[in-house]
Amino acid sequence: MKKISLPDLPADLQGIELRGLAYFRAVAQEGHFGRAAARLGLSQPPLSIQVRQLEERLGLRLLERRRTGVVPTAAGHALVRELDAFFPRYAQMLERVRAAARGEVGALRIGFVTPAEYSFLPAGLREFRQLHPGIGLVLHEMTSDAQFDALRDGELDAGFAMLPVPHRGLAWRRVLREPLLLALPASHPAARAGPGRPLRLARVADLPLLVFPRDKAPVLHDEILALFARAGLSPVIGQEAIQMPTIVSLVAAGLGMAVVPASLRNLGRTGVVYREPAGRAAHVEVGLAWRADDASPALARFVGHWGQGRG
Repeated sequence: MKKISLPDLPADLQGIELRGLAYFRAVAQEGHFGRAAARLGLSQPPLSIQVRQLEERLGLRLLERRRTGVVPTAAGHALVRELDAFFPRYAQMLERVRAAARGEVGALRIGFVTPAEYSFLPAGLREFRQLHPGIGLVLHEMTSDAQFDALRDGELDAGFAMLPVPHRGLAWRRVLREPLLLALPASHPAARAGPGRPLRLARVADLPLLVFPRDKAPVLHDEILALFARAGLSPVIGQEAIQMPTIVSLVAAGLGMAVVPASLRNLGRTGVVYREPAGRAAHVEVGLAWRADDASPALARFVGHWGQGRG
């Protein structure tokens, strides 16, 4: 059998086994080879051989043999103290490895879009951390397109993004489906008329539309324009912004109107009124995406926390 070299050990210490160290510790604790052998379930000769080989490998006497038993030498006492600290740490290390294999410990990088932040994400993450305290989460607010690229490139482990998923090799599951609402400046007459009833888009046709760039959120962008098209209108694009809170702030400043996911109401921005648009409802979906070939047990626990998967 080929001898395995341990690069962190000096050449003269190569070949020292944990078994030999454990056997020596038992003999030192019992003060007697016979009692140590009985405790370990061994016959005495193999135990004596293991301890003698350890002493030869170290080039030290670890035990003084006496008629009534053995007593550790100064070097033996020092080794016992080190082993008393080492073996519990060693056991803890192995248990951490097992926990990692079970998905109980680890670290995950998670992306998210604004609708997730203002709807299901805070409560869901709080529950996940309570259930899996050993899994650390590093959160990154990112647009959907940036998340998909980061997932593909291995810079994220999972991401809450707007569906559908454009990249092959990514698995996903739907987490949220919510309606789109009109976000209007509170000062606009349509914001104050007929609260609680759907609002015809013609009532706000005078307002520029504040919208997300299509390359950042193509599905949302197209759904918003389709909403206007069904009403026979062609909106005037006033300004584009890639962050939803920014768009809502621009609405509050009176620079135009927007069509946003219903969860954006939870922003609590003053100066903005949310109304349901008349006609066929428009929706947006947020899903959890991850690399289909990622075998991380911690990721499997995270994905499983959010419901039934889709591929």
